[in-house]
Amino acid sequence: MSDDLKLLAEGLAIAHPEMVVGFDIQQGELSVHIARDHIIPAIIWLRDNPDYQFTQLLTICGADYPSAPERFQVLYHLLSMKRNLRVRLMVTTDETIAVPSLTEIYPCAGWYERETYDLYGVVFAGNTDLRRILTDYGFEGHPLRKDFPLSGNVELRYDPEQRRVVYEPVKLTQDYRRFDFLSPWEGMTSVQLPGDEKATKPDAA
Repeated sequence: MSDDLKLLAEGLAIAHPEMVVGFDIQQGELSVHIARDHIIPAIIWLRDNPDYQFTQLLTICGADYPSAPERFQVLYHLLSMKRNLRVRLMVTTDETIAVPSLTEIYPCAGWYERETYDLYGVVFAGNTDLRRILTDYGFEGHPLRKDFPLSGNVELRYDPEQRRVVYEPVKLTQDYRRFDFLSPWEGMTSVQLPGDEKATKPDAA
């Protein structure tokens, strides 16, 4: 399997050296780093090559590395039913530079690109329906970015007087937590709660 993946990567690099930035094989998985502007020709080569026929796009997802020159990675996972091979293509971008859309090659890419845009803020040029898909209407920010606050920016609740859902700033009712795996809240360690007896060791006979 590793030999087949190595031949695949070398074949792509030889056929289109301007596309391939580098590749590596770890634990039987091939990752190919592609120049951002050449992702579409690389995908077409993998799909239409009669020796491989990567006809299925399994997913598109993102990753955030804030310290990198281009902080976002966009990862494409392809499957060849003919050869039973999988390949991961990777491109990099930032908050402003758009990545070419694959919707004209794989129609299913539309929803995957919308998810990556929603969670990371990566823009895909050519996607005519690039809307949020997981977060709510009017949501601010992109929740899988490393600089997004873990508690979020707003919380929602149903207001019975207004008879609608309202958004409010996040309010943390408990400021401190003690992760001692015995008592979940600060100030309750002197009170034995149901189940605490399981954490005490019986006296040795």
